[in-house]
Amino acid sequence: MLVSPGDRLGPYEILTPIGAGGMGEVWKARDTRLGRTVAIKILNGAHSARFRLEAQAIAALNHPHICTLYDVGPDYLVMEYLEGVPLQGPLPAEEAVRVALEIAGALEAAHSQGIIHRDLKPANIMITSAGVKLLDFGVAKMAAASDSHGDAPTQTKAGTILGTPAYMSPEQAEGKPVDTRSDIFSFGIVLYELLSGRRAFNGENLLSTMAAILYREPEVLDAPPDLARVVMHCLRKAPADRFQTMAQIKTALEQVSSKSGESQPSIAVLPFANMSADKDNEYFSDGLAEEIINALAHIPGLKVIARTSAFAFKGKNEDVRRIAEALGVAHILEGSVRRAGTRIRVTAQLIGAADGSHLWSERYDREMADIFAIQDEISQAIVGALQVKLAVKAVGRRQYTPNLAAYEAFLRGRHYLIRLTPDSWGRARECLEEAIALDPGFAAPHASLGWGYFLIGANAIRPLRPLVPLIRAEARKALDLDPSEPGPHFLLGGLAAAIDYDWKEAADEFRMAMAGDSATPDALWAYSAYYLAPLNRYQESAAAMQRAVDQDPLNALLRAVLAAHLSAVGKQEQALQEMRKALDIDDKLWVPHFLQASINLQKGRLAEAVASAERAHHAVPWHSMPTGLLAAALMHSGERDRAAALIREMGESPLPVWGRVLYHLLCSETDAAADWFEKMIDQRDPFAVTFCRAPVGKILRDGPRWPALARRMNLPDAPPVTPHCE
Repeated sequence: MLVSPGDRLGPYEILTPIGAGGMGEVWKARDTRLGRTVAIKILNGAHSARFRLEAQAIAALNHPHICTLYDVGPDYLVMEYLEGVPLQGPLPAEEAVRVALEIAGALEAAHSQGIIHRDLKPANIMITSAGVKLLDFGVAKMAAASDSHGDAPTQTKAGTILGTPAYMSPEQAEGKPVDTRSDIFSFGIVLYELLSGRRAFNGENLLSTMAAILYREPEVLDAPPDLARVVMHCLRKAPADRFQTMAQIKTALEQVSSKSGESQPSIAVLPFANMSADKDNEYFSDGLAEEIINALAHIPGLKVIARTSAFAFKGKNEDVRRIAEALGVAHILEGSVRRAGTRIRVTAQLIGAADGSHLWSERYDREMADIFAIQDEISQAIVGALQVKLAVKAVGRRQYTPNLAAYEAFLRGRHYLIRLTPDSWGRARECLEEAIALDPGFAAPHASLGWGYFLIGANAIRPLRPLVPLIRAEARKALDLDPSEPGPHFLLGGLAAAIDYDWKEAADEFRMAMAGDSATPDALWAYSAYYLAPLNRYQESAAAMQRAVDQDPLNALLRAVLAAHLSAVGKQEQALQEMRKALDIDDKLWVPHFLQASINLQKGRLAEAVASAERAHHAVPWHSMPTGLLAAALMHSGERDRAAALIREMGESPLPVWGRVLYHLLCSETDAAADWFEKMIDQRDPFAVTFCRAPVGKILRDGPRWPALARRMNLPDAPPVTPHCE
C-alpha cells in the first residue's frame, strides 16, 4: 500500500514518514476521533504472517516499558507515538543499571506471556521522557509454538540475521530452536554496549560476526566487577549456563545497584579557617580546601562532595556529625591556614562522622613555596587513612607546578568567579588574566576563564554567541597545556550542541568530559542540558542530574534543574520534592520559583502561579524566561495590560528570547511561538537546545513548522517511533 501525507486510513490522517524496513513503512498520523498523534505501521504484503504475529504479540502485552498497540487495520497497525531516541552508550554504570532494569522488566512481561522478542537490539529500545520503550515484535515468537511449522530457521534469518546479526544468540545464529534464554543473551549484548559504547561481537561481515558470537568471548568490560559478572553470565554460549529468567537478572542488577552505595568511602572537605592576621587571605584558605577537593575528586572509588555543598557550612559552628549527615558522607576533613610573610602553617584533620573520632591529623610549618607539596601530602594521607584503592596515578604527582604569584592570582579569580554577578565576573576575569600573564604554562586559569565566559552566557548576563570564540580559545588552550584534564571538554561539547548543532562532536566531547567516575556537577549539568535533553533523553538526563546532586547535595540550582528533568519524565511528586528542597536551601533562587509557577499554571492555580512567577521575575528581571512565564500567568488571570507591558519590555532585551517562545506556547499561539523559536535558532540562543524537547513545547513539535525547525538544528524531523530495520 502506498500512502502520502494527507491520505486517510480509516479515521487516521497520514502526516509524515518516520521510517521504513523490510516489512513496510511507519508513518506519523493523527487519530481524527480522539485528536491524538499515533504511529501507523503499514504492511508490505510479503510479510502478512509476521505482521499478524506482531499484532498478536503486542496486543498480549500491557507494560509501561512496551510500546502500546491501539488498533489493527486490514494491513496496518496503529501504535503509541513515541518521542525519543534509540538506546546508545556508553553510560555511567549507575545509569546503565537503571536503564537495564527497565528493559529487563519489559522482557520479563513479554516472557510471562510466552513471547520471545528475538530481535533485541539498541535500535529497538527507545529512550523516551517516560523511560524505556521496547519496540518491534515483528520477529517475535510464541514460546509455546512448535518450531516444526517452518517458523524459526528460515524466517528468523530473513528477518533478524539480515538486519542485526551482531545481537543474536548462538542458537539463533545456528538456526536452532530458541526460547527465552535467547533474549537473555541478546540482553547481555545490549548491556555490554550500553556500558562500553562498543559492540560485544563485531566482524567485518556477516560470517565473521556470526563466528565471533559462536566461538569468541568479548573483550574485557571496563565496568564495576559485580556488574561485569552479570553481563558475562548473560553471554554464556550454552543456554543452560546463562541466567534462566529475566527475574534472575533483575535480582542480580538490583543487588549491584544496592551495593554501589554501601561500601563507597566518602568525604567532604570543609573550608579551611583563615587564621591569618589579614582577613583578605580568605581566598587562599578557601582555595586550599578547594584544591584538595579537586585532587580527591579524581580518585576512583571515592565520593567527594563538591565545593558548593561543602562550603555551605562556612562560618557555622556545626557538629561534624550533623554536617556529615546533611552531606551524606562518612568522613569530614577540616583545617586551618595561617600566613605570615613567606611562612605558612596548615593544620588538617580527618574525622570519622560515626563517632567523631580523629582518624588522622597533621600540622605543616613550611615556606609558602611548599604549598603544592602540602596539598599533595594531605590528599595522599586521606587516601591512606580511607584505604582507597587507586586505579590511576597516585595523588601527589603533579604534571605542572605553577609559580606562586600566578597561583595566588588564580585562586583570587576563582574566588570571585564563584559568586557570579556582573561585578564579580569583571574582577574574576582580571585575576585569571593576570595568572595567565604571570605563568603562560598554567592551564587552570584558561579553563576557569572559559568556564566564566560560558556561565555569563548560560545565565543570560550576556548573550552567549559573541563569547563563543573566547570560550573555545580558552578551553583549547587549557587542553593544549594539560591534555589529561577532562573539564574543558564539556565546554566544547556544550558549544558543539548549542551553537554548532553538531551532535556527533558534542557526543565525542561529552564522552571525554564524562570519562571514568570523575565527571563534575558542572559537567553533568552541561551534559544533561545541552546534549541529553535536546535529544529527548530525559530519563538519562534525570539520572545524570541525580549524580550531580549526589555530589553537591546543597546546591539549590542543581536540585531545581533535577526537578525540571524529573518533571519531564512524568515523576511529578519527586520533582516537587526536589523543588521544595531547593527552596529550603535558597528561597531567593529564581529557578525553583519558576518551576513552581509553571506547575501551578498548568494545573490552573492562577493566583499561586502569578505569585511564584513574580518572585522569579523579581530575582532576575533581565532574564526573559521568568518574564515570559509571568506575562502568560497574568494573561490567563485577566491582567492583560500588565502582561502586554512585560512583553514590550522583553522585546527590547537582546538576551535570550526563550521567554517570548514560552509566553506564546502557554497562550497556545503556535505560529508566534514558531516565529520566535526561529529567531532563537538564528541567534544561536542556547535555550533553543535546552528546551526544544521540553514538555511545554509539545504543541510546537506537533505543529506543521516543527520539522523545518528541527532540521535547522540538525535534529530528526520528528523523533523516530519505531526504527524498523528488518
